[in-house]
Amino acid sequence: MSILDQLAATIESRKGADPETSWTAKLLAKGPEKCAEKFGEEAVEAIIAAAKNDRENLTYEAADVLYHLLVMLAARDVALADVLAELERREGTSGIAEKAARG
Repeated sequence: MSILDQLAATIESRKGADPETSWTAKLLAKGPEKCAEKFGEEAVEAIIAAAKNDRENLTYEAADVLYHLLVMLAARDVALADVLAELERREGTSGIAEKAARG
């Protein structure tokens, strides 16, 4: 089991947990829109770190982005396995061809 799988399972287990004792439960309790907003904030922070060529901070912010992506997915009941299956389906396909196929 990868660390992303473990993290996704932990996030899933926090659904319905006490928001006073779990940051993940607190985010999920605020609803999918707030989870999406928080993901966006973290993505912007990662973009800023990348633009500044701040490798250390980019690493930290990228971890936050992955965590908040998984929370956002959980808030909308989208399984990490489904996202990974979609990536696997796209493997070996040109990004240009893949976008054209969405048409």
